[in-house]
Amino acid sequence: MKHSRRAMLGAMALAPLLPRLAHAQEASLPPILFVHGNGDHSALWMTTLWRFESNGWPGDRLRALDFTDPLARDDDAVAQPMRSSSDDAWRELAGEIAALRARTGAARVALVGNSRGGYPIRNHVQLHGGGAEVSHVVTCGTPNNGIYDWEPGAGREFNKRSALLRALNGGESQVVPGTAFLTLRSDANDLYAQPDGRYAGRPGVPTGVEPDSPALRGATNLVLPGVDHRETAYSARAFREMFRFIGGHEPDRLFVLPEARPVLDGRVTGTPGGIQTNRPVAGAVVEVFRVSPENGERMGEAIHRRTTGEDGRWGPVTVAPDWNLEIVVAAPGHPITHSYRNPFPRSSSVVNLRPAAPPAAADRGAAALVRFSRPRGYYGIPRDVVLLDGAEPTDLPRGVPAGATAVARLPAERIGSPIVGLFNEERLVARAWPLAENRITVAELTW
Repeated sequence: MKHSRRAMLGAMALAPLLPRLAHAQEASLPPILFVHGNGDHSALWMTTLWRFESNGWPGDRLRALDFTDPLARDDDAVAQPMRSSSDDAWRELAGEIAALRARTGAARVALVGNSRGGYPIRNHVQLHGGGAEVSHVVTCGTPNNGIYDWEPGAGREFNKRSALLRALNGGESQVVPGTAFLTLRSDANDLYAQPDGRYAGRPGVPTGVEPDSPALRGATNLVLPGVDHRETAYSARAFREMFRFIGGHEPDRLFVLPEARPVLDGRVTGTPGGIQTNRPVAGAVVEVFRVSPENGERMGEAIHRRTTGEDGRWGPVTVAPDWNLEIVVAAPGHPITHSYRNPFPRSSSVVNLRPAAPPAAADRGAAALVRFSRPRGYYGIPRDVVLLDGAEPTDLPRGVPAGATAVARLPAERIGSPIVGLFNEERLVARAWPLAENRITVAELTW
């Protein structure tokens, strides 16, 4: 009895301290800024953010940025509409780092970049003295030593001969003291780290680089066998390495813990002339419907409808963690996009919506067009099982995973029909809409 009383009194004495202990533990975790790649946007980090949150990382210490113009210039030194230079990207990143440090009060942050996103990170830390405010750097599939080593296109930042990469890679070490560096790469499945120029538009021409191009002298360099270029960042396997490198211990889980009532929000951004930007679109009408997971049919009226303002925000909308959704985006100057999505298990403020690009010339004869999209990885045939409308797509490349979109071109009698997309264990059902009404279906995978 005396022991129980002492334990009870000890617990009572400790109770007021628990919130402060929890706060101190959270404060010891560095804020993390996630940086997307060429032409991409913050939504690609959605599942990674969920995994960090599901392992106790405070959501307010996680941030994924959007570069205004995410596509690199053809020549880094020559201005190009709606494309960014390496200096443009660095300046935007530096502003985001300053804002994150100010908001959290942290002296240092961790930076995680996929593909091109690793360049402004290294630029900041190596060339602009940013190491003092950066505790960890993780580059995922970043072509740190170039995609190719060619005289043609020497001004493009991905060229090993570019001014940026010569500045970053000219020393004995490619890292800086006091900042921990980790690189994640594939063994031979990254289309941007290939000895043959096939994926850089010059098949049969040696690139002058090897699969180890993402590695850095002086860093911890890890190989994730079999993963593709995007999976070096957005897969569960990559998350495990990020978490234990920055957090200092293994994650408790790789799966995502669902919330009771997820809240979704994001921005509508434009693709003028087919160029990916993260510039907000005003005047876009966004409708959200709950749909059947079995046939994609709408289950009642819209659960949300909003016309975007100058900031492009289309939400928020509260859903359940087991609802399949159809998100319709009617944006000025773009096709009406019917985006079908599997359930969102957790809240996200980076559910960014890019309307579909206009149909390619080869697609214009179809009565309906369904694009089966995998934003966080590529389809690898025969590595993966990929089926669209009951057949393996013939327009996906074989071998090294290089395609993220498969297309079904359907006749008039299939309009309104359910179209099933299957990628390994993820199944998604969409419905075909008439192309004659300037409508395109996008079935977008989550994982």
